[in-house]
Amino acid sequence: MSAPAPAPAPAPHGRAAHPAPTGPRQEGPTEGARPSRPRGRGKEGGTRPTRRPMMRRQGPQAGNNSAPAKKAPDYFPEAPGKDVVRVVPLGGVEEVGRNMFTIETNGDIFVFDVGFQFVSEDTSPGVDYVLPNTRYLEMNKDRIRGVFITHGHLDHIGGIPFLMNRMGNPTIYTQNLSAVMIKKRQEEYPDQPELNIVVVDPGSTMTIGSTKVQFFPVTHSIPDSMGIAVSTPYGNVIATGDLKLDHENGIPTEVEAKKWGALGAQKNLLFIADSTNAERDGFSVPERKVHETLEEIIRTVKGRLIIGTFASQFERMVRIIEISESLGKKVITEGRSIKTNLEIAQKTGLLTVKKDTIISSQEIGDYPPDKIVILSTGAQGEEFAALMRIATKQHKSITLNSRDTIVLSSSVIPGNEISVQKLKDNLYRNGVTLIHYRSSDVHSTGHGNTGELIWINQQVGAKYFMPAYGYYSMTASHARAVEQAGRPRESIILADNGMVIDIEEGGEKLNYHKQKVPSAPLVVDGFSIGDLQEVVIRDRQMLAKDGMFVIIATVNLKTGKLRKSPDIISRGFVYLRENQEMLNQARLLIKKTVEDSTEGMNPVDLDYVKNALSDTMAGYLFTRTNKAPMVIPVLIGV
Repeated sequence: MSAPAPAPAPAPHGRAAHPAPTGPRQEGPTEGARPSRPRGRGKEGGTRPTRRPMMRRQGPQAGNNSAPAKKAPDYFPEAPGKDVVRVVPLGGVEEVGRNMFTIETNGDIFVFDVGFQFVSEDTSPGVDYVLPNTRYLEMNKDRIRGVFITHGHLDHIGGIPFLMNRMGNPTIYTQNLSAVMIKKRQEEYPDQPELNIVVVDPGSTMTIGSTKVQFFPVTHSIPDSMGIAVSTPYGNVIATGDLKLDHENGIPTEVEAKKWGALGAQKNLLFIADSTNAERDGFSVPERKVHETLEEIIRTVKGRLIIGTFASQFERMVRIIEISESLGKKVITEGRSIKTNLEIAQKTGLLTVKKDTIISSQEIGDYPPDKIVILSTGAQGEEFAALMRIATKQHKSITLNSRDTIVLSSSVIPGNEISVQKLKDNLYRNGVTLIHYRSSDVHSTGHGNTGELIWINQQVGAKYFMPAYGYYSMTASHARAVEQAGRPRESIILADNGMVIDIEEGGEKLNYHKQKVPSAPLVVDGFSIGDLQEVVIRDRQMLAKDGMFVIIATVNLKTGKLRKSPDIISRGFVYLRENQEMLNQARLLIKKTVEDSTEGMNPVDLDYVKNALSDTMAGYLFTRTNKAPMVIPVLIGV
């Protein structure tokens, strides 16, 4: 197959136009998928209620009796030649989460991260997680030489139980803490094949397949975070994962300068870097400053102290426990994920604590209030997380009072503003003192601001640059920042999910394929994995929006007449007792539609009648209510 015609390099201010990816609908459950853990918008979520059986739609959607449009075939480009380096982002360059992209060189495919995205209010009802699309990798699984996991956050490891088997279960390369977290999560999916995990050391180099790979440490909000440098014929392709800089008043530390300087001294072809905080100027608050602030609060606060944080903030939780222990205070941990991650911290040697330092919540009354520190999940206002249960007086052992101090040691994740506000309101109803990141340095992001990103970019000095790990506004802001700092505009790759970028002609030419590989998000829905166009997902969206209108009628198959007045059931549409006039008119219209449709029909075709009834009633109900419920006609022939 000849190489696609090159397209102009997309500028940081907008993306090149590409046809939207299309993929076949996946029918039925996928073998090996398991129900997800409780879902939520933060790192915590409550137990999901048992689902009721889903009623499938009878007949076509109102007003749409035409055959579905024929989809274009999926695009699966041939393997690149040995003189081509290929990059294919499959997730994480148009959103925060579901991180995954591939680097192809020397005939080998390397996969970077296998994350998922948490569901939000605009996600389809019933969906547990959103995953990157792996169909391109499934078609090329024989060329996958390894999966690199940059760190242990769920947006980088959460998709492993659902996707590794689909890709042929290749070897995973990661550092120790990430490996332990992956194994711990995999225990929840015992029907999945055992993972082959190779633990690598920071600063080490390996040859995988026919390709040399370097692993280097990066600063992030979780230990054992790493970047990867993949050697190609034209230089290294360097991917950072999520990162920030350790610095003093905007001056990178000696360790950071030495590390990035050593990378920059090599020949680097492409640099792929975190964009999550690219819309924020300057330098982020160092985690060291947060530890100092928390130590001062723990030391001086009067009464009980409750600290809400992310369970993934290993270093912060460990430091809080160490400070509390040094001051003779007892620590209570609330939240399943915090307990799990502290077990992992002890197993990996990150935390060494005396047996009597961590106590249960039932023992809270055995100690003076000023000797108690409670470490809790739920700082994002998750409904069933520990902090919200404490705030709403639903916790069995912990009751707030006016002497308590609450620290929200986290920022507000976009989309969680309302939930966090509800949490703060409920906390204040208990008369507590509340400290949060806007009033004190009690939280630091794990992602670098533009000052850090520009400095790192200049240190690496790669020929090309691709901003990743973020929404389009973030990747575009990252691109604009490095361009304004001196990087040539034509050297910046602003990618979409599914885009295929080839670096050719000795590394001197970028070739953007006109088509994309399948990149529509996959969703975890109970036991199944499929794309968002599944008919059951569309039905749920319709039901959630306007409800359903069920018609049950008995039809005489000889005459086409109704045997009696039809029964009508409304769920989530209108309250029938308050709409009797509309209901009576609907019954008359149903009778007329059925009898008109069957006039002269011998034998009676009930499927045809259902379609006609569905269309007619949908139009009538929309005219009367300005709503479009799912119309489900159930016709019984006698």
